[in-house]
Amino acid sequence: MRIGIFTGSTGPAAKVTDVVADARQAEAEGFTSFAMANIFSHDAMGALTLAAAQTERIELITAVVPTYPRHPHAMAQQALTVQAAGGGQRFVLGIGLSHAVVIEGMFGLSFDRPARHMKEYLDMLLPLLAGERVQYQGEQYKGNLFLEVADAEPVSCMLAALGPAMLRLAGARTDGTILWMTNAKAVESHIAPKINAAAEEAGRPNPRVVVGLPIMLTNDRDAAREAAAAQFANYGNLPTYRGVLDIGGAEHPADAALLGSEEQLESQLRQLIDAGATDFGAAAFGSEEEQSRTRAFLSELAPEL
Repeated sequence: MRIGIFTGSTGPAAKVTDVVADARQAEAEGFTSFAMANIFSHDAMGALTLAAAQTERIELITAVVPTYPRHPHAMAQQALTVQAAGGGQRFVLGIGLSHAVVIEGMFGLSFDRPARHMKEYLDMLLPLLAGERVQYQGEQYKGNLFLEVADAEPVSCMLAALGPAMLRLAGARTDGTILWMTNAKAVESHIAPKINAAAEEAGRPNPRVVVGLPIMLTNDRDAAREAAAAQFANYGNLPTYRGVLDIGGAEHPADAALLGSEEQLESQLRQLIDAGATDFGAAAFGSEEEQSRTRAFLSELAPEL
């Protein structure tokens, strides 16, 4: 299993220079990827463009960019620019629907028929990411578009997929899924079977299953759980995450967090591997000392997983 760093979901927004420094540190620590959430702070692709120019090998991932506020052409153009900044094929565009409360309540856009929206979005986005012209006439999107980004390789795309319709799309059309608040039980019983079946039916290779979760190396699990409960409580109120928490038997988002000693964390990570996870995105939380200790442990453990 590949182990990377998740940032942007576990605390106060950092300065963009801090994001770039964190990506450089993650590369120096030996992590395979650096994933950044796109919520209400810096634009993730903008920040990762800067990070791409100052790193050499680490994979850079958006986890994830909401689709509704950006036209597929704008999304592809920005993604190809990140790819060009990093050289080679180091950038992975993770996209997702976001949530009705955000898209309707904050942006004032319609969240009607989200599965149809995502299908049409991919119909336009994927050819553009591959450097192809797209001519499309759908219900929600129409266009005759192209991009010429000569110094960019094609961009891999993954989909935030928790429900059955999104998992079918992710497996059949993209390179995998990026998850949040999804524990081993939910991966094994719900995520992996559905996305792998969709990929097999479409004649595609097994997709990546990137599991992002809060994690803390600690000898006081009760205190760590209290900290997680306070910090991540809001995720339990969002229907999409509430559904996958229920599938995993997690009453509270804190129940999905990985907490404990070196032996306990290694056991929990191996459970994710057995469940079907291909990648783990470590959202280390707690004090700076606790986060540093957690990352050091994961960096040492990664070659053994």
